[in-house]
Amino acid sequence: MMKFILTWLCLIPGLAFADAATIYLQHCASCHHPERLGGTGPALFPENLGRLKPEQAQVTIAQGRPASQMPPFQEKLTAEEIRSLVSYIYQPSDKPIQWDIDQIRSSHQVLARDLPAKPRFDADPLNLFVVVETGDHHISLLDGDKLEVIQRFPTRFALHGGPKFSPDGRFVTTASRDGWISLYDLYNFALVAEVRAGINTRNLAVSGDGKTVMVANYLPHTLVALDARDLTPLKVIPVSDEKSGKSSRVSAVYSAPPRHTFVAALKDLPEVWEIPYNDQAAPVITGMVHDYQPASGEALPVAKGPFPVRRILVEDYLDDFFFDGTYSYLVGASRDGGSARVVNLDVRRTIGKLDLPGMPHLASGILWEKDGVPILATPHLKEAMISFIDMKKWQIIKRIATEGPGFFMRSHENTPYAWVDTSMGGKKDRIHIVDKRTLEIVKTLQPAPGRQTAHVEFSRDGKYALLSVSEMDGELVIYDAATLEEVKRLPMKKPSGKYNVFNKINRSSGTSH
Repeated sequence: MMKFILTWLCLIPGLAFADAATIYLQHCASCHHPERLGGTGPALFPENLGRLKPEQAQVTIAQGRPASQMPPFQEKLTAEEIRSLVSYIYQPSDKPIQWDIDQIRSSHQVLARDLPAKPRFDADPLNLFVVVETGDHHISLLDGDKLEVIQRFPTRFALHGGPKFSPDGRFVTTASRDGWISLYDLYNFALVAEVRAGINTRNLAVSGDGKTVMVANYLPHTLVALDARDLTPLKVIPVSDEKSGKSSRVSAVYSAPPRHTFVAALKDLPEVWEIPYNDQAAPVITGMVHDYQPASGEALPVAKGPFPVRRILVEDYLDDFFFDGTYSYLVGASRDGGSARVVNLDVRRTIGKLDLPGMPHLASGILWEKDGVPILATPHLKEAMISFIDMKKWQIIKRIATEGPGFFMRSHENTPYAWVDTSMGGKKDRIHIVDKRTLEIVKTLQPAPGRQTAHVEFSRDGKYALLSVSEMDGELVIYDAATLEEVKRLPMKKPSGKYNVFNKINRSSGTSH
């Protein structure tokens, strides 16, 4: 598809990449970097522009982008010059894209030190919500008891992967698609530090001991370790196959606190990586395992130095992980979108396969216990259904139909209900309420007819359920989680995720980690 777009653009009369490069250097390089690597503005490569169609890019260049530093150029450039620029930025780089440790270090800034360790507000600091508003690139800090915004501050462009908290909940770290990692002190409403860890970043994780941030990148193919105190760069880990040297994008990185490790999902290699971050990491039990047979007992070779990589060979390319409560097992969606593999991280092998059609969104799955059996429930991105999985036998025990494919499923230990959206289909405005005891839909809400509605998060005690109407003139809709009655609405600029401090740092089984 990208080749077709480029071919179409190149057929425009009078269009030349050489001319476009000159225009780019004159008008764009100061914000987007002479080599399109990004700066105050985002990186401009096809890999970073996947969600922006060429015709939308033309409008953005001509008219500027609201709530950003992108000015309009329609008075400075002709329509043909703008089309030329679009063709240029959608052209892949003619050389490998690099972002090495020196470049990362040069981007690092510490903006605040020695801030008071006492909150500047009266709200319960563990019942705060960090609400990401993508419409104008802000975060709102919400009091989870009074249900009021107590502070709002700007963020980098296009946050992605969910903010992550320090173990005490005081600090929150965010990642932008363009690789900017930002550290905020919630007690003082202060931006503490920033660093650019990649060109196209997927997400980040904070270690269970709160000392390390690990960043997963699509571009370049790296994992980057940072000091969680001030984001000082610690190590760049190239992601590649040991034998052939083939490199891979990193789909995501997760913290596994009980194991004292990070776990990485790789897009282009049939491997799972586990990376210890301290001396208490779960020991290696078996050798390299790539089948269902008992292991030889020979230990995996482990690289020397900080953040050594332990590789687990698997039978497929695995993405989008879900972990059980002990973090001994992970379930990864297969590349074919129709199945998932179960990997035991202790014995370091695949132990089973699940038939899960329609691309299950495992990262938004949830966990609870029913009749003594741990249940994993997951929506599907391309099928209108929810799957329920017995995590003892690793078998699908039930599927139920929904009114459309869903993206998020959420619950809380203090509620009998799970909430799931239908935002990936035509009926994007529905929220199903599922009884966790019967595994049946008991109610369907329609908070804003015709408007995209998704991502429920609960207050610390599970009393309130907050969901997003993800439109530019959107809102948070707050429900009583017991009666399912609406309590309040708060206007927001295209709110996406909302993250409760207590639920996140205590790894609530009803939310993502």
